[in-house]
Amino acid sequence: MGCAMADILPFIVGRSFDADATKAMGEAYDKAHRLLHDRGQPQIVQEIIAKRVIDLVVAGERDPDELARRALLALGLDTTELR
Repeated sequence: MGCAMADILPFIVGRSFDADATKAMGEAYDKAHRLLHDRGQPQIVQEIIAKRVIDLVVAGERDPDELARRALLALGLDTTELR
């Protein structure tokens, strides 16, 4: 994908994150899209993923796998096999 941070940037205006958090957000966003098989998801799906990843990072989560799993969970998807 390669554009994870560009997709997330509109949702982090006014916030600052360290390098580890930024890296985790980008990796999680990309992973969530890969797990959805990135079939041209509607903009709202991309926004939900981005917002959820950011909220989780703000709460202290840094594991990209867990961030992606929980972002997909916010979409109501079964993520039990991702644990």
